[in-house]
Amino acid sequence: MKKCIALRHVAFEDLGVFEPVLHQAGYQIDYRQAGIDRIGAAEAAEADLLVILGGPIGVYETEAYPFVADEIELARARLASGKPLLGICLGAQLIAAAAGARVYPGPAKEIGWSALTLSAAGRDSVLAPLGAPGVAVLHWHGDTFDLPEGATLLASTPLTPHQAFQLGEAVLALQFHPEADPAGIERWLIGHACELAHARVSLAALRADTERYGAACATAAATLLRDWLVRAAG
Repeated sequence: MKKCIALRHVAFEDLGVFEPVLHQAGYQIDYRQAGIDRIGAAEAAEADLLVILGGPIGVYETEAYPFVADEIELARARLASGKPLLGICLGAQLIAAAAGARVYPGPAKEIGWSALTLSAAGRDSVLAPLGAPGVAVLHWHGDTFDLPEGATLLASTPLTPHQAFQLGEAVLALQFHPEADPAGIERWLIGHACELAHARVSLAALRADTERYGAACATAAATLLRDWLVRAAG
C-alpha cells in the first residue's frame, strides 16, 4: 500500500473528489492538521505522495502563524527529494515560496466558477481535461504568486495569470480547486461565511454555478489526478 500524507488547514478543504482516485490507485491517505500535527523530515521523505491543501491564511503571515515557515521548509525538502508533490491553493503558494518565488495579495478576491485558459504546455499536460468546452473550475483565493524559476506555466485566468505550474513531472501546483466536491459546497459556504459576506459574493449564484459546472469539473479532475499520478511516478 502506497502512502499519501495530506496536510490540511481547515476540515472542509480536504481531498474531495481526489480521495476515491487515490484509493483506487492504491494509496492510504493520512490527513495531518496544519499547526498541530508535525510531519518529520524522514516521514515526509518516505511518503509516496505529499499533498498540501488549501486554507484561508497567507504564506507571508509567518508572524501570525509561525507554523507556515515549517510548511515552507517541508515543501522545500520535498522539492529537493524529487518525489511527487501536489499543492492546491495555499499549497500551491507554499510550493512557489519554497521554490524561491514571491507570494503576495492579488488585485482582488477570485471566488466562483470560471474557465481556465491553458497555455500550450498546459494543453499538453495533465490539465488538458480542464480545458474542454463547458468545463469551469472553482476559484477561491485572494493571494497570488510569481512563477518560480524553472517552472512551466500551465494555466491562467484574466485576474490571476499564474493559476497552475509544474516543476518537472513530479511537482504540480494548482491555485484553483479541482478537488472540491460539488456535493459538499455547503461546507465551504458555511466555513467561509465571513469571507463571502465581505467579498459580497452571491451565495445563490455560487450554488447555481456549482450545480451547473460541478459534475463536469469533478470528472475532469479525476482524470487529471489519475494521469498525474502515473507521470509523477516516472
